[in-house]
Amino acid sequence: MELDKAAQELLFTEARTANAFSPEPVSDETLRAIWELAKWAPTAMNSNPLRVVYLRTEEAKARLIPHMSEGNQAKTATAPVVAVLAADSAFHEHMPHLFPIREGMREYFAGDDAARTHTAEFNSALQAGYFLLAVRAAGLAAGPMGGFDRAGVDGEFFADGRHRSIMVVNIGKPGEGAWFDRLPRLDYDEVVTLA
Repeated sequence: MELDKAAQELLFTEARTANAFSPEPVSDETLRAIWELAKWAPTAMNSNPLRVVYLRTEEAKARLIPHMSEGNQAKTATAPVVAVLAADSAFHEHMPHLFPIREGMREYFAGDDAARTHTAEFNSALQAGYFLLAVRAAGLAAGPMGGFDRAGVDGEFFADGRHRSIMVVNIGKPGEGAWFDRLPRLDYDEVVTLA
């Protein structure tokens, strides 16, 4: 592997979902650095449909918490920062800038709702994975969650209907009791087929 063992552990083998966070704040500079790293990973046609809303204040988190599943509310309330990740259904507006090597992509996606929706959903999910790795690369713990009322979150934070939430991520330094015991993974032979 090109990555040294410490980097592999930070990003993969020792990485876990955090369930408790310390009150130590996360700076705006760190939040910017997370995005500045995550943005470089590839997406189809460089579409970049992921959008991020960082909730840093108690007031902002209070708007989110009622939409979280019961088991996710307390840890979301105590995380220093919560990121709401969303897919931009109008990502194609940026295609002339993001993918200038192929003209007409904005018009193509504007005229094909199914292709636009699929591209937004698939590629924002890819970017969400990259985002989690960037959080870990910043030395922070990430607590990604799918347990929330999407319609409620979208109504609260994306009332214009352009963005659709895909994931909520608690971010910060891990607190006491942050980790569950390490769970198993499937082995190579259970997953991979060589053809």
